[in-house]
Amino acid sequence: MLSLYHGALPTGELYTQWEALAQSKNCGAVSIFSGIVRKEQNLKSQNPKTPTAEVFEDNCVEALSFDIYKPLLEKWFNSWQEKAHNMGAYICMAHSIGDVPCGKSSFMCGIISSHRKVALSLYAELIEDFKANAPIWKYDVINHKRIYAKERSKALKGSGILCK
Repeated sequence: MLSLYHGALPTGELYTQWEALAQSKNCGAVSIFSGIVRKEQNLKSQNPKTPTAEVFEDNCVEALSFDIYKPLLEKWFNSWQEKAHNMGAYICMAHSIGDVPCGKSSFMCGIISSHRKVALSLYAELIEDFKANAPIWKYDVINHKRIYAKERSKALKGSGILCK
């Protein structure tokens, strides 16, 4: 189950839905991860040779903003759902589109299985692969402007104008 929401996620509602789904499947485990937007300073430069980074004044990240390419996200998610199914598990995932203020959740996933070991074995691998390969573009919102968060982003394999 993949759900996309505009703005912050309704985490309480999602948990209630996913717990009910686990109960309907007679499963004993629902492992939940929720990614929460945290307040950060936007760094002016991040030179690895200098021990501290120079910080813009009044440039705190007030929100994150997300763009998603849904067809590729669905393809990525379906491959993970198939892997989970082969292990006797089911994945629920939700992500935000647009702006999400600090303190609110932008990403939530739940792995449902009969037993905790299956859910926990998928957990870290799924989340790390999501961060590295899901087609989601992140922007910092600073002074009400979206700024691409290049230093915290990863290139998608096979993307770009001159991909091979």
